[in-house]
Amino acid sequence: MEATVKVQKLGNSLGISIPSAIANGMSLREGLYVNLQESGNRIIIEARKPNVSYNLTDLLNEITENNIHQSIDTGTPVGNEIW
Repeated sequence: MEATVKVQKLGNSLGISIPSAIANGMSLREGLYVNLQESGNRIIIEARKPNVSYNLTDLLNEITENNIHQSIDTGTPVGNEIW
């Protein structure tokens, strides 16, 4: 998608409004960070991947009787699996 937007003053900086169709297509939402890169007469905006780290203990503590799944029978071993 392509759009023409107006550059506006935001405090001591300049800003643009990202059309919702573009923002939705990139899964952008308020509060997320993006990387900006100058390339000739272009500005490249890339969505940043969130820095997410998981702790096994914290994840296991989130398991309850309401969200635990049942065992899944995958059948008998086919190769050299050890059950």
